[in-house]
Amino acid sequence: MAKIHIYTGDGKGKTSAAVGLAVRMAGRQKKVAVVRFLKTEDSGEVFALRQISGVTVIPLDKSFGFVWNMKEEEKEEASRYYHGIWEKAMEAASQADLLVLDELMAVWKYKFVDQAQVLSFLENLPQRLEVAMTGRDAPQELLELADYVTEMKKVKHPFDGGLAAREGVEY
Repeated sequence: MAKIHIYTGDGKGKTSAAVGLAVRMAGRQKKVAVVRFLKTEDSGEVFALRQISGVTVIPLDKSFGFVWNMKEEEKEEASRYYHGIWEKAMEAASQADLLVLDELMAVWKYKFVDQAQVLSFLENLPQRLEVAMTGRDAPQELLELADYVTEMKKVKHPFDGGLAAREGVEY
């Protein structure tokens, strides 16, 4: 039975929760497709997931940096690129039992994916497919479709004191 999971909020752990679900599914010999938006390939979970049988990670071969630093032409290029990544996600979903859409909320917010396509896909999921989406500020339209919603709340984080992201912990 198809179910939609959302991990949202301002706290750490959204991607980690989705990765945990991916590992659990793979451990039960289910096929998993992981699609990451806005993040580079230099992340511990990517390296680990690629070693697990049954898990496919769609590669991101381009990085655009932070959206708020992008010029208008860079945003247009990013939009074209992420529309292409969405198409790859749809191809991967056709063979998967779990589709992880990491940082979908951000590409939704900046309209780097076609919102109508995303909604149509989620409203018409194949019965075998679970979808896990992550990112801050989940939009109401997606929250209403979700079966599971977990909000991560930051209470305290070393970043607030100036500590940069650490390899193996934050990425």
